[in-house]
Amino acid sequence: MAVLAGKVVIMTGGSRGIGASAALAMAREGAALMITSRDASASAKIAAEIVAAGGRAASMASDVSDFASVTALVAKTETELGPVDVLVNNAGVIEPIAGIADADPAAWARNIQINLVGAFYGVRAVLPGMIARGGGTIINISSGAAHRPLEGWSAYCTGKAGLAMMTRAIALETAEQKIRVFGFAPGTVDTEMQVQIRASGVNIISKIPRADLAPVDHPARALVYLCTPAADDLSGSELSLRDDALRARVGLS
Repeated sequence: MAVLAGKVVIMTGGSRGIGASAALAMAREGAALMITSRDASASAKIAAEIVAAGGRAASMASDVSDFASVTALVAKTETELGPVDVLVNNAGVIEPIAGIADADPAAWARNIQINLVGAFYGVRAVLPGMIARGGGTIINISSGAAHRPLEGWSAYCTGKAGLAMMTRAIALETAEQKIRVFGFAPGTVDTEMQVQIRASGVNIISKIPRADLAPVDHPARALVYLCTPAADDLSGSELSLRDDALRARVGLS
């Protein structure tokens, strides 16, 4: 039996990379997907691929940094697919890659607005409904950068550190309402963001050869797992796919 049958999932940043791979994996397990990103055509392409394979999906262009856009996204999801069971806060940006003394202030603030405030907007939009219905799952895409500073990544590290704290705050406030929440760091994965990072030549992450990057299907499999009851005991945790115990639970070597 499909382990996510009947579940409705919003996947932000779902038009490419980890988001697209995870959306396709969740659809194969029976979930209905709302694919959203700022790129309407790319989001629609992933949704169409799910529908062509016999699944349920819809798409919408949205900007997670705009609360009105996020609330409209949730409303459209409920109208077209049903009440939201799972929110994956996957949308994110790495820019600006620059030293603090040189970083563009507007770009720095924009990073925080997308990576942290945008995730809050998603949570704020879905959480009342989840609580009213007696449960739900929120997965915030975290990073090792949440826990250590990296040269040139002050905005990204700061945003992800704030997101890790927000995960803990959600767990503290909603555990009795049966809200499952996870911070999930996928590691260094072969995505378009890694292309930007390698091109920058800044800090040790940019030096990792592409051949050493993880394929997108690894975090996709983990995200499916986190949506199942098998992960209930991990709720409230900040998780990393570099952890051997988690990899074993997901079924990765």
